[in-house]
Amino acid sequence: MNTKTVTRPCWSTSSFGHTADATPMELTALGEHLSLCQALTGRLFDLHCGAEAVHAFVASRFVTSLVVLGVLLIGIGLMAS
Repeated sequence: MNTKTVTRPCWSTSSFGHTADATPMELTALGEHLSLCQALTGRLFDLHCGAEAVHAFVASRFVTSLVVLGVLLIGIGLMAS
């Protein structure tokens, strides 16, 4: 005899069936975080972001970057002599 058992997903949430509202303590922490993030934006932050972008680009293409750098150095060496 084949019986099909239908299993429903068992969801576990932090709202326990109520609406998921933010608590005042969570809103305060979020406000402090956003104030800190806003204070960190500036020229140094832009420079840091640019350096991270260049690092990510070079790191993902390390061998290719070394080959290009080598070719450039060889080219500069040949032009200088």
